[in-house]
Amino acid sequence: MNRTVNVVRMQLINKQTFVWVPLIVLGSSLAMSLVIYAILSSSGLPGPFYGGGSQAPLWVLLFVGISSLTLTFPFSQAMSVTRREFFLGTMLAAAMCAVLLAAVFAIGGIIEDATDGWGINGYFFALDWVVENGPLGAAFFYFVMAMLIFMLGFWSATVYKRSGALLLTLIWVGVGALLLVAIWAITRFEVWGDVITALVELGAVGLAAWGLVLTLVLGGISYLTLRRTVP
Repeated sequence: MNRTVNVVRMQLINKQTFVWVPLIVLGSSLAMSLVIYAILSSSGLPGPFYGGGSQAPLWVLLFVGISSLTLTFPFSQAMSVTRREFFLGTMLAAAMCAVLLAAVFAIGGIIEDATDGWGINGYFFALDWVVENGPLGAAFFYFVMAMLIFMLGFWSATVYKRSGALLLTLIWVGVGALLLVAIWAITRFEVWGDVITALVELGAVGLAAWGLVLTLVLGGISYLTLRRTVP
């Protein structure tokens, strides 16, 4: 366990990657969204105003997931850290980052509800669909989304390190092709209404639960790939 904790410390040597950069991106996105809401409000529009800026730090975690393997894994092997310890320590560091962002998300939603959208009827955190199950439900949703996107980056890096850029590119092209086929099928059979209804009924917590399953599956595949990866 001590060696796993040491991996966490190793990942957090540069706190900018796991902590400050996501928080700076989140704060900047919030500030720009509030300026836009204020401009719209001053123009006489009644609102409420909603934006998708709160997802910005999540995409930062995609690159954090990539760098947490490509930059740190070779060094960890030189320090005689096992692959299992490296994987568990890296996941723990990612979970700590996700918990921090989820807490900020939940607290931000509470503040927005208490201030009627920062006094200008503008909502950055408290999106109706996300907060319908309360602050804890919103925090769970944001935590899972953060871990899922981090895991996508980490998984991509393991495939790259194990098999090279060609296979990774082919996999992502295949994923894109499958999404296009799914969109074509939904459009062809005119079931967009059913799909949207199913997503609404599932809710943010239900969607996050499926996202957690996908995260665990990607985590398992990443670990098995990592066991055969050359630093």
